[in-house]
Amino acid sequence: MGRLTFLGALTLLVTLQVLQSGRSVCGGSNGKKLVTVLSIDGGGIRGIIPGTLLAFLESKLQKLDGPNARIADYFDVIAGTSTGGLITSMLAAPNRDNRPLYAAKDISSFYMEHCPHIFPQRRRNSFVNKIANFFGGPKYDGKYLRLLVDSILGNLTIKQMLTHTVIPAFDIKRFQPIIFTTVDAKANVSKDALLSDICLSTSAAPTYFPIHYFETRDAAGRPHTFDLIDGAVAANNPTLMAITHISKEIMMRNYQYEDMETMDNKKMLVLSLGTGIGKHHGKYNAVSASKWGSLGWIYNNGDTPIIDVFSDASADMVDIHVSTMFQTLRNEKNYLRIQDDNLIGDAASLDIATPKNMETLVQIGENLLKKPVSRVNLETGQYEPVHGEGTNEEALIRFANLLSLEKKLRS
Repeated sequence: MGRLTFLGALTLLVTLQVLQSGRSVCGGSNGKKLVTVLSIDGGGIRGIIPGTLLAFLESKLQKLDGPNARIADYFDVIAGTSTGGLITSMLAAPNRDNRPLYAAKDISSFYMEHCPHIFPQRRRNSFVNKIANFFGGPKYDGKYLRLLVDSILGNLTIKQMLTHTVIPAFDIKRFQPIIFTTVDAKANVSKDALLSDICLSTSAAPTYFPIHYFETRDAAGRPHTFDLIDGAVAANNPTLMAITHISKEIMMRNYQYEDMETMDNKKMLVLSLGTGIGKHHGKYNAVSASKWGSLGWIYNNGDTPIIDVFSDASADMVDIHVSTMFQTLRNEKNYLRIQDDNLIGDAASLDIATPKNMETLVQIGENLLKKPVSRVNLETGQYEPVHGEGTNEEALIRFANLLSLEKKLRS
């Protein structure tokens, strides 16, 4: 947590300099370019939720700029963790025509087709497999997921992405986060990993899928090894990581973003999409938790308290850091976080891939569009509706207009 706090403080200081003017650009950019960022959380099957939101955003961009408009055309950086990393690759990896592999509207149908095979329910519900998973071995063998990403992504590497991407994983051998970026891959051949390896790594959730091992080679042919698990253990919400990536480029005066000019007076437009979290309020308390030993924290009545605490706290800390940054400069309308923090039942699970649950997740995404824009209260840490900013649907329409205008200004 010390690393996260330092990272947040450093990023806050650097990015405050980037956003010197402190004014919202909701009325237009006045000819000055925006740094546009899309971030997508981890969350397994719940990736359907941001997929639904992105389909809506892309449909509005297509109304403005034509049917061929795609998400990757409008964002300078797309960051994704775990299932968000998979979505990032779907949106930004090139096909044979050098256009995105998938339109955003295809994400939900992709999940509905393939997730029942990625998370086979017969294995999930098997008593024998539950015992085996508890004492040793992941819940799923990951074979279908490996074949799927290999068949889709082939020999594509991260440097070939159509826009700059940031996808985290965690190396258990080095015991440190590994952040795969398009910028690093272009500068260092050993960091230009296959997208299929990156996707399998960032989604290798402990207890769910096997750890993913692969190698790259440097310019001299020397091997560079990776022993990776899910990026969610480092940054389930990768928004701060994406902003840090941009801040690093600013600090180094390293203008890798070909379509940008000077960075001195930039403003950021950040869209951060959550995958929903379970309604944990009141679920645990000091009276019962004070009696837990190691096993109780790891497994308690079918729940995993320690994982719930770490994953939710990590995502919330990122949101608090970024909200603080934008609210401090009265530029809060340029940061939109859409998250449902009250999932219940099967919808809160990472791997219940039944048709009923997947349809429920689509409906949750559609319902989020109708809910008011909410922002974290810096005092309480709770999401609260923001008076006067309308619904998430209206906010995404406003973002679509800004993104379209920015694209036209650049061209």
